Amino acid sequence: MSDIIHVLPDSVANQIAAGEVIQRPASVIKELVENSIDAGADNIQVVIKDAGRTLIQVIDNGKGMSETDARISFERHATSKIKSADDLFALHTMGFRGEALASIAAIAQVELRTRRPEDEVGTLIEVAGSKVENQTSISCPVGTNFAVKNIFYNVPARRKFLKSNAYEFSQIEREFIRIALVYPQIEFQLIHNDQICMSLKKGNYKERISNVFKNVKGISTTLFSIHVDSSLVRIHGFVGKPETAKKKNDRQFFFVNGRFMKHSYFHSAVVQAYGTMLQPGTSPDYFIYFEIDPESIDVNIHPTKTEIKFESETAIWPLVMSGVREGLGKFNIAPSIDFDSEGAAELPVFSPRNNASINMPNVKIDPNYNPFEQEQSHSTYKRSSTIGWEKLYEGFEASKWTPSSAEDLTPAEEQPSLYDNEEIIGGESSENFHEGESEAETDTEETHVEYMQFKNKYIITPVKSGLMCIDQHRAHVRILYDQYMSLISRKQNASQKMLFPEIIELSESENMILGDAMEDLQYIGFDLSPLGKNTYSINGTPANMENGSAKEYITNIIQSLKESRIDFKTQVAEHVALSMAKLSATPYGRELSDKEMMSLVSSLLRLPDPNFTPDNKAIIKVFSTEEIEKGFK
Repeated sequence: MSDIIHVLPDSVANQIAAGEVIQRPASVIKELVENSIDAGADNIQVVIKDAGRTLIQVIDNGKGMSETDARISFERHATSKIKSADDLFALHTMGFRGEALASIAAIAQVELRTRRPEDEVGTLIEVAGSKVENQTSISCPVGTNFAVKNIFYNVPARRKFLKSNAYEFSQIEREFIRIALVYPQIEFQLIHNDQICMSLKKGNYKERISNVFKNVKGISTTLFSIHVDSSLVRIHGFVGKPETAKKKNDRQFFFVNGRFMKHSYFHSAVVQAYGTMLQPGTSPDYFIYFEIDPESIDVNIHPTKTEIKFESETAIWPLVMSGVREGLGKFNIAPSIDFDSEGAAELPVFSPRNNASINMPNVKIDPNYNPFEQEQSHSTYKRSSTIGWEKLYEGFEASKWTPSSAEDLTPAEEQPSLYDNEEIIGGESSENFHEGESEAETDTEETHVEYMQFKNKYIITPVKSGLMCIDQHRAHVRILYDQYMSLISRKQNASQKMLFPEIIELSESENMILGDAMEDLQYIGFDLSPLGKNTYSINGTPANMENGSAKEYITNIIQSLKESRIDFKTQVAEHVALSMAKLSATPYGRELSDKEMMSLVSSLLRLPDPNFTPDNKAIIKVFSTEEIEKGFK
């Protein structure tokens, strides 16, 4: 029997490595920009076309490479940053494994132009599919110019799984921002399809944050600095005011020794520092930088190097929390408590004059007052309260309204209710629910259906088989989602004009996402007009939209689309409808009347699929009679 184990060719091994290091165009930009930073560049330009599918170009003014270094840099595990295993635990650079360029060259066509300051001519190397196709001397400026073309051209399966241009560009922008926030001393520029999306000049950390998030009005005035110095770690950065906290916050950053990281444990320390100043379910803005001995962390536990292991996490946690608290307290954001005077009454200071005697106050008592004679007491008060006021009503009867028709004589209680025949989408008011014949009658008690609200979150009602429990928020999400999808499919809208239009400014990636969702938003009821430079005027909103401002709705929908991994070409309508439904649905904690509960349940049970939300979360749970009786045995 012949041997079956063999060594893979370098080209195949590089493609396998590329699957770990290069997941999408954003991964290429991250690796190349980090190499430019390690090369000492103070001006880095990123040029992309078609969200990186066609071209990714990174140009820097760093120290460049010699002809030999340029050639060997494409070999796997070729690196200038580590020489022994001990160096892995004392890293002061961004890239170090020597897999990035080899992985990029394995799945794309790469052109490298580079020159050192001491060299008269530079070097051009062309690589495609790990194969060097050309190497020659050329004239070029000092620094390095990488041009990566047609990513995944030789791995069609990987290219097919790339998302839409809007999503891929949002990932590129995210990686670009993560790096730019750490190095304010470096000038960055991001260009997409020949349009400058971001141009960041040199400055300090706060200036860089303000420039990156310039579409967030007044962000520089909502940030407060924090600073912690200890023998273990140095922490500095900025935290935002409690009122700027959001449920989905994309302005939360941790950096360790110049490297972005995700850390849920330290995030909990930041949130806990705010205490009760945050609304439930919201998270604050923060930009926090850690400087720590490289030997006490491990950055090589994840291929993307966004997860970092600390030796002393439990010791750093209280430092993070106390630093944030001190920063908030320093600017009088955190409430202070004076335990000596908290809740005390304001008493005037007594200063006796000429030894004047103090007389006890006289208390007048009505011996004829009887507290049990409420009607008599009330009538007496009523008579006394109207004495002298009769003149105010002179002539009132003469000018009193008289009905012009029999229709005006209809008592208020007989006037038609909004529940009777009106179908309204959105908002938190009782008009949101629709009344009608309920399919629940086939399973509920025929004589009388009772509804009870439990913890202002669930609706409980008896059915023939036992007890039915309904999640009120999810039920309303399901109802509204079907209504929004109906509007989109029929290409109809119910929009109401705004008296004062709102202006919304977007980043380049947000503008691309909005472009994909624009048509569906119009069908739902939003009326937006472009004003140029990624700015829009919101002129109309869906009818009876009461939960928040139109700008908040649009921002939340864009953020939700940005975070999702959907195919924008086919699923954007469903995601827009679901986002709108979640924003508009009745929230947890709101008390519902019997009529609202009955309307909500009947509207839910008329739907084709009332058991689950569009994102597959359970709405209804039925506890059978046997289950209930079993609990009492």
